[in-house]
Amino acid sequence: MVSTEIVTADGVVRGRAGRRVLSWRALPYAAPPVGELRFRAPQPVQPWTGVRSATEFGFAATQHPNGARTGPRTRQPTGEDCLSLNVTAPATPSTTPRPVMVFIHGGGYLIGAASMYSGARLAVRGDVVVVSVTYRLGAMGYVDFSEFSTADRPFESNLGLRDQVAALEWVQRNIAAFGGDPDNVTIFGESAGANAVITLLATPAARGLFHRAIAQSAPADWTAQPEEARRFARSCLHRLGADPADAARVLTTATAGELCRAADRALGRSLRELPGSFAYSPVVDGDFLPEAPIDAITAGRAHPVPLIIGTNRDEATLFQRFAKSVPHTPEQLTSMFGRCDPGAEQRVIRSYPGYPAARTAVRIGGDFLFWRPTLAVLEGHSRFAPTYAYRFDFAPRAVRLAGFGATHALDLVPVFGWVDTPVGRAMTSAGGRRAFRSVQDLVQDNWLSFAPTGKPLPTWTPYTAERRATCIIDHPSRVLIDPDAAKREAWQGVRISLPGAVDRKTEA
Repeated sequence: MVSTEIVTADGVVRGRAGRRVLSWRALPYAAPPVGELRFRAPQPVQPWTGVRSATEFGFAATQHPNGARTGPRTRQPTGEDCLSLNVTAPATPSTTPRPVMVFIHGGGYLIGAASMYSGARLAVRGDVVVVSVTYRLGAMGYVDFSEFSTADRPFESNLGLRDQVAALEWVQRNIAAFGGDPDNVTIFGESAGANAVITLLATPAARGLFHRAIAQSAPADWTAQPEEARRFARSCLHRLGADPADAARVLTTATAGELCRAADRALGRSLRELPGSFAYSPVVDGDFLPEAPIDAITAGRAHPVPLIIGTNRDEATLFQRFAKSVPHTPEQLTSMFGRCDPGAEQRVIRSYPGYPAARTAVRIGGDFLFWRPTLAVLEGHSRFAPTYAYRFDFAPRAVRLAGFGATHALDLVPVFGWVDTPVGRAMTSAGGRRAFRSVQDLVQDNWLSFAPTGKPLPTWTPYTAERRATCIIDHPSRVLIDPDAAKREAWQGVRISLPGAVDRKTEA
């Protein structure tokens, strides 16, 4: 029987042994951010005596209860005491330290849970240690209340980002005890988790904590400037019925549910009034995050680690059906383009034949939010570090018939090896499971080649400004040079400018 008892820097933990993997759950990487530690940077864990059970998942971050669903009828309990991570490692012993892959979940910095992403299949297939991280979300992690700090009650900015850095520091201190190599760490994330990956590339405190990065469907320019962040924080406070003079007390004594409901209402208004923006974002605070990540990447001031980055072909179809956070109507797109450079709307629309048909409008909205900033990252990062571009095109027949295509988050199925789970079987109920397995093998082989070496499989060549090689993940897959070149050129340099638009809005 393989022992799961591990001595960490903070104390002894006992995990659980499966047939092929060992797992440790809800390992604290920082002190509970409750009471006077609410809205504070993560603080060190208090070491414990005896053996701590690490066999059950801990709290997901405070959020809407339906956001932490782990199945059709199951939910992960949520709470403020959520700063923990999960570790999965192969059960077979190894004579050398294993590469480490740290996953940052998505969900718009609003919902999600690390427990939803089992690393078991990746760990076994790639002989790697997989870590999944829980971090503060929404009002508790991505609203900047620092303007309301007092000498007696300070509040800090970028709490969710600080949590992610604290988790990576924990990996550096502890992962060797679980068989992992702290000098061979890859961070990877999807959606908001991919934005976190891009932001960590530009976060000085994260330097040296990871060595490779993978960003899947990154809204890479989700970054707030200070005045935008202050206005959103005031809007949240207004919905709490609080006066700025009394903010410190209210923010400390309000329940987590009250804070989240107020911030979510403020977010809803922001999405309606400013399509294309997202208020739950890292903040350029001049301190922990000195500049917008895309600016740092373009100027060569980001961490020059190898990077895989890409998007899905039909990103926005999921949002069109289930959420309204991506502009997808002509009216929303016109409002969005109204905050971009003059001429951007006509230039982009000319490159999308069929507009204003609904399907084309949805494609433009998805490309704006995901592909446009991904192109900026590719152009910038590829000048300073090995960079690999992909586009995920595969969709099983049932998913296509449902009108989704290669939609947002579909790439998570092959990454985590879910094709033969109930989710994957449902997606392939109309056929295509063998093809989906082939895509799964390709994706995992590339991710697992990249993690220890910084290089995917040899057929996937780096992205450069001269060739723009892009791996089209499909059945069959192929590498194309500068796919959709006309659309890429139309998006070149398009950036949204929020401050002027926000200035015209009332805080209420």
